[in-house]
Amino acid sequence: MNGVTPDPSDPIRNSDALSRLKLAQALDRAVYAIAWERAWPDLARLLTVVGLFLAVSWAGLWLALPFIARAVGLVIFAGIAIVALFPLIRFRWPSREEALGRLDRGSGIRHRPATTLTDTLSSQDPVAQALWQAQRERTLASLKRIRAGLPHPRLALHDPWALRALVMVMLVATFFAAGSERAMRLGAAFDWNGVLAPANIRVDAWVTPPLYTGKPPIILSAANKEAAALPVSGPLAVPAGSTLIVRSSGGNLDVVVSGGLKEVAPAEAAPKGTSEKHFTITADGTAHVRAPSGQPQWAFAATPDRAPTIALAKDPERQARGGLQLSYKIEDDYGVTGAEAHIALRSGDAKDAVKDGSKDSDGKAAARPLFEPPKFPLVLPNARTRNGVGQTVKDLSEDPYAGADVTLTLTAKDEAGNEARSEPFNMRLPERLFTNSLARALIEQRRILALDANRNSDVYTALDALLIAPELFTPDAGCYLGLRSLATQLEAARTDDALRNVVASMWAFATTIEDDGVAGSVNAALRSAQDALKAALDRGASEDELRVLTQKLREAMAGKVRDLARRAEQNPLGPRQPFPAEVQLILDKAIELRQKTQNATPEQLAELAQQQDALREQLQAYRKSANNRANKAGDDKTNQFTRDRKCGS
Repeated sequence: MNGVTPDPSDPIRNSDALSRLKLAQALDRAVYAIAWERAWPDLARLLTVVGLFLAVSWAGLWLALPFIARAVGLVIFAGIAIVALFPLIRFRWPSREEALGRLDRGSGIRHRPATTLTDTLSSQDPVAQALWQAQRERTLASLKRIRAGLPHPRLALHDPWALRALVMVMLVATFFAAGSERAMRLGAAFDWNGVLAPANIRVDAWVTPPLYTGKPPIILSAANKEAAALPVSGPLAVPAGSTLIVRSSGGNLDVVVSGGLKEVAPAEAAPKGTSEKHFTITADGTAHVRAPSGQPQWAFAATPDRAPTIALAKDPERQARGGLQLSYKIEDDYGVTGAEAHIALRSGDAKDAVKDGSKDSDGKAAARPLFEPPKFPLVLPNARTRNGVGQTVKDLSEDPYAGADVTLTLTAKDEAGNEARSEPFNMRLPERLFTNSLARALIEQRRILALDANRNSDVYTALDALLIAPELFTPDAGCYLGLRSLATQLEAARTDDALRNVVASMWAFATTIEDDGVAGSVNAALRSAQDALKAALDRGASEDELRVLTQKLREAMAGKVRDLARRAEQNPLGPRQPFPAEVQLILDKAIELRQKTQNATPEQLAELAQQQDALREQLQAYRKSANNRANKAGDDKTNQFTRDRKCGS
């Protein structure tokens, strides 16, 4: 045989070569069949042992046995497997003669046809060669009947009790019964490291709750590990986000976790000579120290951190100077770390703008505010408020949103990041009260422009209208020039930043008109001093810092008292005329307040500031009534003096 496949289309093909090819293929099949028959019984015996081991493991037998029994059982199974493998040592590959004999028996033809095809003729006699060729042709004619046949390992002779079928049924049943614990139950068979572990090994485990909970660590000592392992005791309740720390002194540390436990890298290196593992408990789960042995399986129930709650304790109140006072109730299981007040325009005040910024039903462009709605932090009753009522006073009188219809929402956040929102509260944001008519008009147009930059043309029209007939409405040259400057600045504004500058200029001009240009700086200085002292008290500043800030507040209050007295002297009746009785009483009160500010405490200073605000309002009311009386009397000199000093009164 030369290994070349003859071409059947070749008219002079060698029939002997074709027969040899077919015979070689049949011989290969016969060899493999004999090898399978010899090896399969021993392999089936080994697979039966392996299947029995898997079935026993998935059934949970190793979990119920002590560590010594696990080691013994594993050794027994290993010995049985070795015994099952021992016959394979004597395995020998089938020979060519054995394969030919199988083909001869499988063909059912006498005179060994397969063996005959492999014989050769050594004689050169023509008669002998002719007979030899005739015999080979008859054998080739029957070659299609030569078959190696299927292998017959005859397992029934080696396993008469059909234990292999029983093991197969057990394997399938336990596979589905173990579920997701297949790997864990199988690994328990090898969990017998404690048999050879040193006697001085120590394992410590404890649970550290998050710092913001204020709870102490939970020690998982030997005194409670038996109780932790009992199902009746139930899982150990711990705050979500706690850290399980397992430390072993000596030997290998092997911890298996499931459920909501996840291993994390330790923040610090473990002490020398110890092995340590950290796990974060985010949900219910278990932890089992498999090595060193003798440790229980702890079950944990993670208690989630509830979101805080915040709500208004009462409706917001307006303070004397236009400030906003909020009172609110806060609750949380571990304490609130921060709270904020968020203010947003109501849809009616925002011209019912659509969400996508397109045009509304009237065809006008949606409102485009120049400033973000105000938001500010809230004062907490304690550093970590679990249950309390807080109060915050915020001066928003200068904010562009002052006087607008808004929706107030309070938010609170705890250390875990949970956030709560109060029910929206609709209100009108407090604003500074202006007695001057021109100042009130400017503030109104300022708010319109700040809340909708698209209405800049309407605001320009209003400013232009205020410039009509200056001899009647704005006889003061400074007021007229100020209005003309505002109108020109607004007309030249092309960007949002430029429009914001116009809003700031309108506020500055309105306060200048209202306060006659002097009181504005005095009020700003007093407000700044009060805010600085309040912030220092809230953060617990040092005595030296409080002493300096208190002195600055006294100086600012003294300056305001002096300004009130100066403004009281500038009455329409003239400085040389005596003050009426009511004005004299007001001045006496101003002098008394000035004396009280010399040695007042911070709390008394705040109360005196409110009294001074009331005094200022009384002086303004008196001046307005005096103007009215002077106008009614027809005193031209007094009227001209009043018009020169006031804009749009």
